[in-house]
Amino acid sequence: MMRATLLGLGLLLAAPALADSMTVAPQVITEWKSVFGRIEPKETIPARARIGGTIVELTVAEGDTVAEGQQIARIKDDKIDFQIAALDAQIEALRAQLDVAETELRRGETLVERGVATVQRLDQLRSAVDVLRNQIDSTEAQRAVAVQQAEEGRVLAPASGRVLTVPVTRGGVIQPGEPVATIGVGGFYLRLSVPERHAPALAEGDTIRIALPEGEAAGQIVKLYPLIDGGRVTADVEVEGLDTDFVNSRVLVQLPVGSRQAILVPESAVVTRSGIDFVTVAEGGAKVDRAVIPGERLIRDGQNLVEILTGLQPGEEVIVP
Repeated sequence: MMRATLLGLGLLLAAPALADSMTVAPQVITEWKSVFGRIEPKETIPARARIGGTIVELTVAEGDTVAEGQQIARIKDDKIDFQIAALDAQIEALRAQLDVAETELRRGETLVERGVATVQRLDQLRSAVDVLRNQIDSTEAQRAVAVQQAEEGRVLAPASGRVLTVPVTRGGVIQPGEPVATIGVGGFYLRLSVPERHAPALAEGDTIRIALPEGEAAGQIVKLYPLIDGGRVTADVEVEGLDTDFVNSRVLVQLPVGSRQAILVPESAVVTRSGIDFVTVAEGGAKVDRAVIPGERLIRDGQNLVEILTGLQPGEEVIVP
């Protein structure tokens, strides 16, 4: 009884599993080139100091988000304050002189009416009043210029974006034209530097593969720059949900740079035994294990496929478990 049971079990294990077959035919696959891209802003704009002086306020740091026109720092030049104070003193003195001159003019007008003073004297008094008024207007204009210079000590964000660098500190001295902060604007892209020999294979709108910590993602080339610098072409790639916490961080990217013919079989058709890969082929009405060398693995139409570099020829029939 025990012998019969073991014989039946052995026959059951020896029975072949149900399998399908496929005829091998060359297929076109895309060749991919691995390069590293960097997460960069589309544009960088420096927020520069318009006057020289001491930085008395600094309200941003690296990583902050700013709006266009937002004050990010204030620069103070004590000389401007001294100029304004001096001009204020001049204006007060001129106004005092104007009060005296206007008093003399009213007195002269009264004397002319009485016939005591001459008209020539009256004209001199009127001229003196006009000169003082013009001097006051001129000094007030100079003061307005000085006030505007002091107002230009406010450093404003030139555009909305993210602060990338702040090369100054509060209390430091800065010269006109020096940057207070650098702002990344226009969104962030994955910027690639591709060897120029691959440039003809690239086009705007191409889809590329991107290796992210959470898995593979797809991106689209939105801009190819015509200038070749150092034997490389620059391309901008738009990626949905791109992590921009770290600007200039490197990301592994695969670019489509061509196509070639390849023999592909389902991944389940490849069996590894003793470190050697085999596929089962139908040969002369029998199933024969054939040693093969697998290559790239890819997914096409939801099916896991393996490229067979050697061991199979087009037209052969492969058994797929």
